[in-house]
Amino acid sequence: MDCYFCKKGIKEIDFKDTELLRKFISGLGKIRARKRTGICSKHQRKLAKAIKRARSLGLLSYTSK
Repeated sequence: MDCYFCKKGIKEIDFKDTELLRKFISGLGKIRARKRTGICSKHQRKLAKAIKRARSLGLLSYTSK
């Protein structure tokens, strides 16, 4: 699988883009694994950081509704 962010040419992952971040969160609110999403390790680290930052600011929930 190709990395979604490498394919689109996205260098930085914005924590305010919650629609994009929700694609990489499971139904229970967990961050999906690299094996499932096909993201490279560099972007997986940036994605996890952005999701955690969005959660701490209240943009994303920690659990499912």
